[in-house]
Amino acid sequence: MATTIVWPEKKGETTFYEYGLSTPCVKADVQVLGTQLLPPLYALVFGVGLLGNVMVVVILTKYRRLCILTNIYLLNLAICDLLFLFTLPFWIHYLKWKEWVFGHCMCKLLSGLYCIGLYGEIFFIILLTLDRYLAIVHAVFALRTRTVTIGIISSVITWALAGLVALPEFIFYKAQEQSGMLFCSSLYPEDEEDAWKHFYALRMNLLSLALPLLIMVVCYSGIIKTLMRCPSRKKHKAIRLIFIIMVVFFIFWAPYNLVVLLSAFQKIFFDISCMQSKQLDVALQVTEVISYTHCCVNPIIYAFVGERFRKHLRHFFHRQVVVRLGKCHLFLPGEKLERTSSVSPSTGEQELSAVF
Repeated sequence: MATTIVWPEKKGETTFYEYGLSTPCVKADVQVLGTQLLPPLYALVFGVGLLGNVMVVVILTKYRRLCILTNIYLLNLAICDLLFLFTLPFWIHYLKWKEWVFGHCMCKLLSGLYCIGLYGEIFFIILLTLDRYLAIVHAVFALRTRTVTIGIISSVITWALAGLVALPEFIFYKAQEQSGMLFCSSLYPEDEEDAWKHFYALRMNLLSLALPLLIMVVCYSGIIKTLMRCPSRKKHKAIRLIFIIMVVFFIFWAPYNLVVLLSAFQKIFFDISCMQSKQLDVALQVTEVISYTHCCVNPIIYAFVGERFRKHLRHFFHRQVVVRLGKCHLFLPGEKLERTSSVSPSTGEQELSAVF
């Protein structure tokens, strides 16, 4: 895909000439595996992620809870995931048919949007982590800083940073013709190709793994210490949720980032062989799918676990599904259902995502 994945035409044509070896390494079997395995998995990620993130956007906008800083970040996180998911059907078609049919401009645009969605997701997860840290560890300071204005300004800056990080994709990705067919892939200056591959690997490992993991460890350690000093019935549940957030993030992102790093610096880490190169390609495909599924998990971790969000979701489902079906006399009399659904959720709510 747009950041580090090696597309089918390169997988099938990669040789060892670039590594200083004279024997070509044919990877047709790896290409076939990717063509058969990746499209259905990407389609599953697209369907599940689209449903979850659309529900987050609908609930947040319908119940007008965007006066809370946390929910502003949740909305932006869902939009980032949707932006990333928007590009998947194009990559699915590309993988399945092994040819880019959407033109040069779409190659640049989709590669850039893919990267913006990917890194935007990471950056807003960082903001959510910092927001929780301030709300619990520095509650008095948070009263002055956790405002809608701060949320809007920080969100705009975050989108700008994601766009800046994605700038190389907009510059270097092009629709290139080979053997009468078009392929969407990166085209670096010939004498700088290795340097740019190293840059991509380091950028991904620093921004999508090392930085967020470091911030999570520092912030959630402070949150746990604060919770341990404050007696609360929800203390253990909150600590368990924090542990789940960190473990899930590490499980989904660490394997892909490490494989990307090994693939970019393979000449440094070990002696190169055709078998090892093929294994790295397969590992990239598998771990990439795992990392992509994180956009399906985000709504569950950051929104659906919140008591208030679940209440809104049940209310929305009841009004939009059960009542309408009831009016068609499939279940219960419509008037009774309408009266039941008109009961509004509790008004003394805090953040939708907060469970502690």
